Amino acid sequence: MQRRSLLTAALAAPLATVGAVGALQSPAQAAAWSTSDDWGKWTTGAYTVNNHVWGSGAGDQSIWANSHSNWGVWANHPNTGGVKSYPHVAYQLGRDVWNMGNVSSNHNVSVPTGSNLAYCTTYDVWGNDHDYEIMIWTQWHGAVGPIGSYVTDVSLGGRSWAYYQGSNGSNAVHSFLARQHTTNSWVDITAHAQWLVANGRMPRVTIGEIAFGFEITSSTGGYNFNCNSYDVWA
Repeated sequence: MQRRSLLTAALAAPLATVGAVGALQSPAQAAAWSTSDDWGKWTTGAYTVNNHVWGSGAGDQSIWANSHSNWGVWANHPNTGGVKSYPHVAYQLGRDVWNMGNVSSNHNVSVPTGSNLAYCTTYDVWGNDHDYEIMIWTQWHGAVGPIGSYVTDVSLGGRSWAYYQGSNGSNAVHSFLARQHTTNSWVDITAHAQWLVANGRMPRVTIGEIAFGFEITSSTGGYNFNCNSYDVWA
């Protein structure tokens, strides 16, 4: 499946040091799994870690993982516009939106800053297979932006979000951008999904995949980023 937000520069975060730049790297030698395969994936328990390099003109990217909550990516993508990849960890829920229960997630990430970087740290929640996409951006860097147009601000899970609505040509995209960036976050996924239905923005759907990771547009020269901890509570 493809990713599609209108990001436009470069991404990264550290396997060892935030903002580290260099040749293709691997994490600690004791990593349970690693790959440079564009579509490489590793399933551990209820989670699947995905390299997911899909965009046109993508460069090199490698991913490693010790668990679903401890993984990292090194990426060297050119600054040519367009999303190059979405390395992420995925969890399958499979519940009706009105009967999904109290679904939430927490994460802690380390991300780089600097020039030649554009990326966002985001959840990607899918309804009715891949007909409806809910993106929840908790942090971003560089010249990036969501698909569609700004609609309104909304308070969900005790936080303020800017809500955008649009389409990528294949499916509807609903994006919530945090008004306050954070790399250490808790997100009420149920609140976001049910708000969309209650306000007529999305039909009553089955919430399927809940993904979390880094949407990368460019990371010229090679950068690392880490997911230090992550869980879905469902």
